[in-house]
Amino acid sequence: MKNAQKKTEIVRINTVSDYLKGQFGRKMVKLALDGGFTCPNRDGSKGTGGCIFCGSGGGGDFASTIDDQIELMSDKWPNAGYLAYFQNHTNTYAPVDELKEKYEHALNNPKIEGLVVATRPDCLPDDVLDLLSDINSKHFMWVELGLQTIHNKTAEMINRCYDLSVYDKAINDLNSRGIKVVVHLILGLPGESREEMLDSVRYVAESGAWGLKLHLLNVVKGSQMETLYPNYSSFETIDDYVELVCDIIEILPPEMVIHRLTGDAPRKTLISPSWSYRKRTILNEINAELRKRGTYQGFRY
Repeated sequence: MKNAQKKTEIVRINTVSDYLKGQFGRKMVKLALDGGFTCPNRDGSKGTGGCIFCGSGGGGDFASTIDDQIELMSDKWPNAGYLAYFQNHTNTYAPVDELKEKYEHALNNPKIEGLVVATRPDCLPDDVLDLLSDINSKHFMWVELGLQTIHNKTAEMINRCYDLSVYDKAINDLNSRGIKVVVHLILGLPGESREEMLDSVRYVAESGAWGLKLHLLNVVKGSQMETLYPNYSSFETIDDYVELVCDIIEILPPEMVIHRLTGDAPRKTLISPSWSYRKRTILNEINAELRKRGTYQGFRY
């Protein structure tokens, strides 16, 4: 009997799910937590109203408690491990003692095996960096920075309230402490060309980011976008978005960990693009397009 030779499938995207499975030996799930934080772009210290794309939930529309989420997810992934993900608003924007208490409370839960902290580059003073460095020395962890774009004209338009040099300092400070950094970019911001979006991706890749999150710009109820750009749609069709994302994947470093390739919002708050809630369809189309091209992450890096 002849031995059948298995055909090896090309790994086209270096996904965070594969990375975590390699680290922990099983499926890992992030539990989106609301730590009760606000944002310097909301409370008046730097601005008010937040970035124009941000809804009332502060980017954490699916956040709840650790126990509630484990109960919901245990049927789907009975053998999964869990990471505590402080997601809503700016999760280093508080006195360091308060941050320490909240982070340690999550990490003391026996079902939690690591920490993820989403924040802004302008909210990382030295005492917070020291706290994160201490946690990083004892626990699995990464920090997420909301950059969105490298272009100053767009940053001003979206009311980001910090310039690119602040990001440069933040990622250098985190990298120097050995802390893994994931950077958020938004695709389809008003006025940005395809090449400008690609420039942002290249800049982040060259800045030393460990991971990347790509967000499809959604116009949601309760955001300033709803008022300022009521008829705006970031991409006309799924095909338009898929083509750009595949172009981006091809120019990324092969070792960069991809955490997100689209952005989904609850259908009850979504205004446009009307199709963006179809997350699984979008991801399937991205993988299908990469197979059609015969390409993969880093193909043109």
